[in-house]
Amino acid sequence: MTALTGPINELEQRILESTPAIERWFRLEWMEHTPPFYTSVDVRNAGFKLAPVDTNLFPGGFNNLTEAMLPLAVQAAMAAIEKICPEAKNLLLIPEKHTRNTFYLANVATLVRIFHQAGLNVRLGTLDETITAPTPLTLADGSTLVVEPLIRKSGRVMLKDFDPCTILLNNDLSGGIPNILKNIEQQYLLPPLHAGWAVRRKSQHFAAYEEVAKKFAKLLGMDPWLLNPMFEQCGSVDFAEGTGIECVQSHADALLNKIRRKYKDYGINEKPFVIVKADNGTYGMGIMTVRDAKELDAINRRTKNKMSVVKDGQQVNEVIIQEGVPTYERVNDGVAEPVVYMVDRYVVGGFYRVHADRGIDENLNAPGASFVPLAFAESAHLARPGQKPGASAPNRFYMYGVVARLAMLAASYELERTDPEAEDGDGIPN
Repeated sequence: MTALTGPINELEQRILESTPAIERWFRLEWMEHTPPFYTSVDVRNAGFKLAPVDTNLFPGGFNNLTEAMLPLAVQAAMAAIEKICPEAKNLLLIPEKHTRNTFYLANVATLVRIFHQAGLNVRLGTLDETITAPTPLTLADGSTLVVEPLIRKSGRVMLKDFDPCTILLNNDLSGGIPNILKNIEQQYLLPPLHAGWAVRRKSQHFAAYEEVAKKFAKLLGMDPWLLNPMFEQCGSVDFAEGTGIECVQSHADALLNKIRRKYKDYGINEKPFVIVKADNGTYGMGIMTVRDAKELDAINRRTKNKMSVVKDGQQVNEVIIQEGVPTYERVNDGVAEPVVYMVDRYVVGGFYRVHADRGIDENLNAPGASFVPLAFAESAHLARPGQKPGASAPNRFYMYGVVARLAMLAASYELERTDPEAEDGDGIPN
């Protein structure tokens, strides 16, 4: 069973009625912009609003897709590789350094399987300098993956006896860009280095998303707010030292007031909240829910510590304050949010992230979360026009796929704008 509570009836109806216009609009956008190689998007369904709250350009969690979804992922991977390097034979996959985590390893194994089925020889190279020889890692099911040390040779990155045309990063570079990956000019590096958290900022992504949401809302003749979480950004924040908090406070207060006004306009009887999170970084770290700006006066030491550091021990000094979107999805009595997976420009599947101990206004990407597959991929699951809104799971999934693709399109805008090698109109690289 899928979590179909709190249907966004009107939005669902409008999106389904506009399917031909929506798909044409996406086709035209993809003629102008290049999708990220692969993407996952956390979507929140509030019943009155449906919005992405996080977009990941180095998605883990491919192991949470069902068997029925994998053929879609393989086809999409084939299309992506064909576009980038049709003669590709070898693919070097570089995973995260913390490769002892068996859930993460299961994700790497699934990626290896997808690209192997797409017709590539796949081997794993590691950025972990303590690994100096091929090293087997054991998965929970008893199978093994072998990671090997990377070699840099005449401007190329390779393994011993393995020279790939394409390098796929499944490492989000939170800890910075390693020297071995800099200035690679003869190979395709996917995603590009500036997609990593060493460079990327959520505020840049959501600024691009706001633009995409406005264009899309104009196409459908609707208020972009129904798809777009409002946000503000603060730099120079240090939670441990207690500096810069007044910036967070004033922005949180202003945003809560804006949300209140929107709720009033739409007759929504909810208590607004905002999410304060690190402007870079992932893994659900450095995130807090704020329902009243005064709460920021009295943050306890534990919360300060939690907000000060994200993955790989990186200090937090920039934060995004984002409109909180409550989730009314539930699976087995646990609060749930859909996570949609895409390869190239295609939706290939997804799952619900479920957390029994969290509330509708809290971050679910936390220890204790479980994953329930979404039924995106079965052939019977094409959208069914004419069905009552909220009654059909396939129609709901189509809508999630549309919102996730909007976030993916925003990521392509964002990557174009932050590309260090892109040229301005004057022909001089930025």
